[in-house]
Amino acid sequence: MGGAFVIGQITIKDEAKWEAYRREVPATLLPWGGEVMARGRLARELDGQCSGTDRVVIRFPDVSRATGWHASAAYQALIPLRKQAADIDLACFEE
Repeated sequence: MGGAFVIGQITIKDEAKWEAYRREVPATLLPWGGEVMARGRLARELDGQCSGTDRVVIRFPDVSRATGWHASAAYQALIPLRKQAADIDLACFEE
C-alpha cells in the first residue's frame, strides 16, 4: 500500500482562528496529494495520557510529498495563523 501519514496533536487556543485556519488547509494539500483521513476531538483517554484536545490524520502518497506540503509556500503562509489558533505537534509516519 505505501504512503505516509502526518498526525497532528492539537490544543486549540482560539476557536475562531482555528476555524479560519482549518478552512484554508485543504487547498494546500491538493497539489501534494494530501487528504484528511480523520479529524476529531478527544472523547476519552483509554490508556495513558493524551496530549492535546484534538487530532488530525492526513494521508500522502509518500514522505517526500508530506514534507513538501509542510515546506510549501502555501502552507508556510498559514503557520502564523495556526500558531495564534492552536499549539500543534506534527509528525510524519511512513507506512
